Amino acid sequence: MTLEELLAKYEAGERDFRGVDLSEANLSGVKLNEANFSHANLSIVNLSGSHLCSTDFSHAQINVARLSGAYLHQANLNHASLNVANLIRADLSRAQLQSASLIRAELIRADLSRADLFAANLSCADLREASLRHAILRYANLNEANLRDSLLTEANLEGANLNNTDLSRTDCSGANCRNAEMRQANLSHSNLSGANLSGANLRWADLNGANLSWADLSEAKLSGANLIGADLSNANLTNASLVHADLTQAKLIKAEWVGADLSGATLTGAKLYSTSRFGLKTEGMICEWVDLSPSGDRSIIQKFNTEESREFFNETPPTIRIVIDKPLDHEANFAIAGAYHQIAQQYRELKQPPSMEIGRRRTVFTFRVDSDLNLLPTAYMAILPFQDSTTTQNNIRTLLAIIKSEKFPHITSFTPQHCQQLTTLIEQVIENTAVIKELINILKITTKLNFFQAPTQTTLTNSSAQSLIIHDHPQFGRFIDKYDINASKNFGNSLGTTKEITPSAGMIIDFIKGFHYIK
Repeated sequence: MTLEELLAKYEAGERDFRGVDLSEANLSGVKLNEANFSHANLSIVNLSGSHLCSTDFSHAQINVARLSGAYLHQANLNHASLNVANLIRADLSRAQLQSASLIRAELIRADLSRADLFAANLSCADLREASLRHAILRYANLNEANLRDSLLTEANLEGANLNNTDLSRTDCSGANCRNAEMRQANLSHSNLSGANLSGANLRWADLNGANLSWADLSEAKLSGANLIGADLSNANLTNASLVHADLTQAKLIKAEWVGADLSGATLTGAKLYSTSRFGLKTEGMICEWVDLSPSGDRSIIQKFNTEESREFFNETPPTIRIVIDKPLDHEANFAIAGAYHQIAQQYRELKQPPSMEIGRRRTVFTFRVDSDLNLLPTAYMAILPFQDSTTTQNNIRTLLAIIKSEKFPHITSFTPQHCQQLTTLIEQVIENTAVIKELINILKITTKLNFFQAPTQTTLTNSSAQSLIIHDHPQFGRFIDKYDINASKNFGNSLGTTKEITPSAGMIIDFIKGFHYIK
């Protein structure tokens, strides 16, 4: 079929041109919307500026074709071969390109918004300044492609191959890059805010100056990555591998990175305001100073040598463990959630609800805090909903008096300033407790539920993994059948006498010695 015959038939209303051979034909500027060219040979054809909206090119051969400025909106190019094709400024919005081959294709400034490129091969393709907003690129091959300055907002790149790909200055905000292969990719100065990069392989990637705020990088592999000056504020780096990564002057304000491996990493000048220093692996880490100012303006600088940096960062997060000698039921669960919500309004250090372990006999609440100095004050608040709160709080006040006592030997790491800081923190929570008791009706509810009357045990664990029991009810661990409120009121008669039991002075001193401080 000649070109003239095809155009005449199209003009007459025919649309089925499956398998036609038009190689090297000049179709520049033609209108062939909604035609069927599946399995056709269109290699080296000139379709520049042509109108091909909703046209079917599935399985067609369109290699080395000229499609610059072509209108391919909603076109079907599934399994088509467009290797080395010129698609500069082409409109491929909402086009179907599943498993299409676009090796070394030119797609500069092309519009691929909402296009479906599932498993497409775009290796070495030129996509500079292209628009791929909301595009589907799951399992696509973009190895060594050039996407510099392109738009990938909300794009789906899950499992895609982006090894050695140039993504510098791209907008990938909100993109799904889960489990993507991005080894040695260039992402310098790119916008990845809110992106899902969980499990992504970013080994040796260049993320210099990248915006990764609020990004999910949990379980990501960032070994050897360049993150100099990157913005990782509020990012999730839980269990991420950052071995030998360069985080010099990176912004990590309010980042979550428990379980992260920073072995051999460089962290000098990192901004760490409100970022936990615990639960990290830091062997061989290089860190001369960090910025602890709220806005990252270097107004609060913490300097240290190698040994001091080991003190600053630690693998063990300080925790408070409250064990209740009774399983949690639905009514008590509702009440405790309300109680801790109300307490948190007055005491901001109670940032998160506790993790819970509910057994057949016991319930365990575990609170994680950001500093050893917050262990005692937070425990003072956390025990508040329980009947054992009075005894536990009395024990905490006794512990503080022991720490302040001049009878004890000098503790090198525990300075008078630290003692004053701890005293102030506890005095503040004592004041807050009085306010909470006055204002919160939900605490009145807890006094009526059996769960909150059960014996408790409260244990503190510092950042040196040392534990200290600050309260252990005399009846804790003893099985009491049909334990109820009436029974709890008769400890002195049938259950024994409640005693204020505190650890020995030596145990307290050893526990305090294990604290790590910001000096």
